[in-house]
Amino acid sequence: MKEIDAFLETWEETDTRTKQAFMELKDHILAMEGVTVEFIARPGVSYSLRPQHANQTERTLFAMADVIDDDPSARWLSVCFYGDMVTDPDEEGDLIPEGLLGSDGYCFDLDEYEEKGVAYIKERLNDAYKAAKAS
Repeated sequence: MKEIDAFLETWEETDTRTKQAFMELKDHILAMEGVTVEFIARPGVSYSLRPQHANQTERTLFAMADVIDDDPSARWLSVCFYGDMVTDPDEEGDLIPEGLLGSDGYCFDLDEYEEKGVAYIKERLNDAYKAAKAS
């Protein structure tokens, strides 16, 4: 994952600590068994981690963890999932009709590091991972 490491080396952390949040989510994804990750860099737009489980045949990912880069000095995160792969018991996400590669999805945004928010997104990642693994 040299591309991810190169991106992280150039990202200067700010008081919002979104880099820390992204790194925790990245590490959580990379620790998942049977998962490969595609990294798509679009400087000035987003940097996207797209994990896929080996069992998935109909979808090319089970989550999309984006660093929104419209202002590199104030980056924020948007982590999105297919709506049928996650639950949102605390209603923290935004329903995005046809917003994830043409399918309904949920997006969870972080504009600053918050331990509870990162933990909640990790739980959603676990939900999506289990759904992908079972597919």
